[in-house]
Amino acid sequence: MRILRSILLGLLILLVVAVAGFAIWGLTPSQPMPEALAAMQSDSVVKVENAGWLEFSPTALPPTTGFIFYPGGHVDYRAYAPLARAIAERGYLVALQPMPLSLAVLSPSAAKAVIAAHPEITAWAIGGHSLGGAMAANFAWSSPGAVQGLVLLGAYPAENNNLSHASISVLSISANRDGLATPAKIAASRDLLPAGTIWVTVAGGNHAQFGWYGDQPGDNPAEISRGEQQNQVVNAVSALLASLKEFK
Repeated sequence: MRILRSILLGLLILLVVAVAGFAIWGLTPSQPMPEALAAMQSDSVVKVENAGWLEFSPTALPPTTGFIFYPGGHVDYRAYAPLARAIAERGYLVALQPMPLSLAVLSPSAAKAVIAAHPEITAWAIGGHSLGGAMAANFAWSSPGAVQGLVLLGAYPAENNNLSHASISVLSISANRDGLATPAKIAASRDLLPAGTIWVTVAGGNHAQFGWYGDQPGDNPAEISRGEQQNQVVNAVSALLASLKEFK
């Protein structure tokens, strides 16, 4: 019995250490670059508010189309503030959704609260980067009719979230220097998305430059600037949002 108790105690200690290590890892995500922190300030063009999520809205006219964005795994959601701000400048409401331990897989239905808070928005798209994109696809799959558009940045759906027959507009933006969501993985996801999916490849871009949090282990060096990659993303996402029609 003493041997059994010792074994059980050892296993318990290992479990506690593993849980504590995971919690510490989750609480120390990749941090936003200075450009991201600067993008969180309101000005005469874009109003930035904390509504339980980071919300960017144009000041010129009340937006009627909204875009909910899930961050990449282990990335501080604020690292996508420059992207959100640039899209808001085009006339759209953008919500950056924080995630428990910076992992969208722990709260894939978080978009429901954003949608419920904005009855004035008549068309919604959801999107995300990397793991955030996969969980955005999960939301679109599990909540049919909740959103009209899906945007994947260096991301693809899980095999059990097949959207090939979904009535939704999809934009998949990848980068040919991405060392994580590689071109081969993106190509393999085609059968999981609708036939009308818009496929955009950022030549010279990589995985980390979809956000503003620095470099990422396992990624390839980019051959274009972060700003250039971001401009291509903003243009493609804005075009998709402009194509969405009222559906409420």
